[in-house]
Amino acid sequence: MRRIRYQVACSLDAYIADLDGKTGWIVDEPAIDFGALFDQFDTLLMGRLTYEGLVKDAAGFWGKTVLVFSHTLRQEDHPQVTVVSRDAQSLLQQMRSLPGKDIWLFGGGELFQSLLALGCVDTVEPAIVPVLLGGGRPLLPTPAVQHRLTLTSHQVFPSGIVWLEYTVNPPAESSA
Repeated sequence: MRRIRYQVACSLDAYIADLDGKTGWIVDEPAIDFGALFDQFDTLLMGRLTYEGLVKDAAGFWGKTVLVFSHTLRQEDHPQVTVVSRDAQSLLQQMRSLPGKDIWLFGGGELFQSLLALGCVDTVEPAIVPVLLGGGRPLLPTPAVQHRLTLTSHQVFPSGIVWLEYTVNPPAESSA
């Protein structure tokens, strides 16, 4: 079964973007093989703000299938992606059962919050950047459902980035 993985860079104080929604504070780490990283996925999930930022700043979506979760975007205005406005849980369960690579929950703390509450996130993989922002867009906005995680991997890079990988425990284990 394909996994939905929330893989994201965040500051040490758990922000994924600064107060202006920017990520220029993320340090370059030559030891991270971004080609290999991107090759683990064939599908990107993102919220509207992340999508709108990428449309302005990036040329395409690296050949990946893209689902944008939004109640305001209209599918006919964004034919290059699939706009999801309802039945997210059933759609994602169906996608997970199809053959393919893992699915990257690419962006949005609010989307992470929603999908985590639906039980649709398998791993949380923050790359902790050695910076304190003091405010911005949080990794997980409040209120959120409490979940227990199990550390499955970690890596420290020369730049000071610490990459962690946690498996999201099933709800029965999370509430114990």
